[in-house]
Amino acid sequence: MIIMLPIRPLVATAMVATTTGLLAVPAQATVQHVGPPVLTGIRAAHHRGLDRLVFEFRGRVPAQRDVRYVSRLLADGSGRTVDVAGGALLRVRFDRTDGHDQRGRVTYGPTRRTYALPGVIQVVNAGDFEATLTFGVGLARRAPYRVYTLSRPSRVVVDIATPYRTVPVRACFLDTTAYTTGRTPYIRAVRRPVIPPATAHGALQRLFAGPTQAEKARGLRFVSSKATGFSKLTIKKGIARVYLTGRLTSAGSTFTVADQIIPTLKQFPTVSWVKIYDARGHTQQPHGPSDSVPAGLEP
Repeated sequence: MIIMLPIRPLVATAMVATTTGLLAVPAQATVQHVGPPVLTGIRAAHHRGLDRLVFEFRGRVPAQRDVRYVSRLLADGSGRTVDVAGGALLRVRFDRTDGHDQRGRVTYGPTRRTYALPGVIQVVNAGDFEATLTFGVGLARRAPYRVYTLSRPSRVVVDIATPYRTVPVRACFLDTTAYTTGRTPYIRAVRRPVIPPATAHGALQRLFAGPTQAEKARGLRFVSSKATGFSKLTIKKGIARVYLTGRLTSAGSTFTVADQIIPTLKQFPTVSWVKIYDARGHTQQPHGPSDSVPAGLEP
């Protein structure tokens, strides 16, 4: 006769020395991260008097880290300038740290993200090259900051002071849901905090930073028309003049960056008309009471 015994799960055991001899006890399975720290998340939020930016890691906290203000952000490896929206630029660098898995996939989410915070405007990756991970943090204004670490989980925290008053303005983005279905208006305005008195400049700065991740999930997009930013904004006698950077092109589209700039600036009572210039200083109607765009933004 064959007797079938109930199958019990196998439990690994280990021999532990005691005062009376050896005792077999279940071994506790432990999984430890081997290798350099891996960035798994980036988040930011406003707290009283500061914006808190948190980098979270799998494994230990990066032993080598550097946070400092820079005049421009350079891509690791290529040395090309990386565009970051903001009035001040904080570079955050982690050495002997990865931001990708073994298949080369990014482990921390979007490499370029926007925040609707008083100080932090954008966080942009500038490289994950030879175990060096670099980010640029675009800020509304240069301000004191503090860097410290936390454990369980491993985090590097950057607290950036916001010792200034802000006022709400609107930034106007393309609503892709309305655009694809033909429902007008195609523009949707979102609120952003800016520092007075340069509220028009701040609104345009926030526009070029683009929508937040939550706003993107609702279908909002910033159409850049290959504009990389703006070099100057003047407002005089009701006319706002915006000088864009980059090689502008409409790419045949009837909707361009101008369709977002014009309503963003016309929210201010001092602006009746908006004239947009390309990087060479050209616009089609530089004089008179009218809106104007450069030829490159025509369909």
